[in-house]
Amino acid sequence: MTRTIIGLDPGLAATGWGVIVADGNRLRHIAHGMVKTPASAPLVERLAALHDGLMAVIRQHGAGEAAVEEVFVNANPQSTLKLGQARGVALLCAGQAGLPVAEYATRLVKKALTGNGGAEKPQVQAMVERLLPGVKVAGADAADALAVAIAHAHLGASSARGLT
Repeated sequence: MTRTIIGLDPGLAATGWGVIVADGNRLRHIAHGMVKTPASAPLVERLAALHDGLMAVIRQHGAGEAAVEEVFVNANPQSTLKLGQARGVALLCAGQAGLPVAEYATRLVKKALTGNGGAEKPQVQAMVERLLPGVKVAGADAADALAVAIAHAHLGASSARGLT
């Protein structure tokens, strides 16, 4: 069964996205990137820009399902709130596109890719590039998004919390 999956790593400054095709255990890279918002813009404009950018990516690449990284709590409550709002926009976009959504904890994604739930970002990015040969990932946010998509492809919907 062939599945096209978009992985999303929500953030207000930059939301990473990555699209893969999973055919059984075989993975194929389609595209990846980031939707960035200007820090100088008002919050509502940044959220709207994030929405518009993600909807364009979803339409362009025709994903059939979405995997979204869960929010972790920062020491700064304001940062956590903004991250949660960006994550809400990512979930809204997937919902508006009619995609089933799976949510994964960061530690679970890292463990699925590296075998270590406490892996550092460079280790995750190296595994993403190893699992998707020939792909040079542009940026940590996009690498994390591809990691979420890969984890979803391997773990399947039954392991995901919050599948809708």
